[in-house]
Amino acid sequence: DVQLQASGGGLVQADGSLRLSCVASGFTFDDYAIAWFRQAPGKEREGVSCIASSDHKTYYRNSAKCRFTFSRDDAKNTVYLQMNSLKPGDTAVYYCAANTNPRGSPYLESYDFWGQGTLVTVSS
Repeated sequence: DVQLQASGGGLVQADGSLRLSCVASGFTFDDYAIAWFRQAPGKEREGVSCIASSDHKTYYRNSAKCRFTFSRDDAKNTVYLQMNSLKPGDTAVYYCAANTNPRGSPYLESYDFWGQGTLVTVSS
């Protein structure tokens, strides 16, 4: 069975840090771009960051640049999202997702597999 298991969320104060992880199984991890999306209460799901499958090139939404770092360890079928300088506006459920497009995509509907989400709450 295909699984994407996200973890690492929690409650943190503003300017704090968290590291999210997403462990994949059931598919050829190396062949997939992986992305993090998030969904805040009452808002649409939005892309946060993506890492390509081939050269591990990373892409970030503007609000995440210089604060978040996305990395992947293909030997462990795992991706990591290091989030620093967190703001209350980062509060959301964070989802990892896998895409056969080696560059990934900003479009939710293009993703093949989704994890269950992990809640990040940033207090002011």
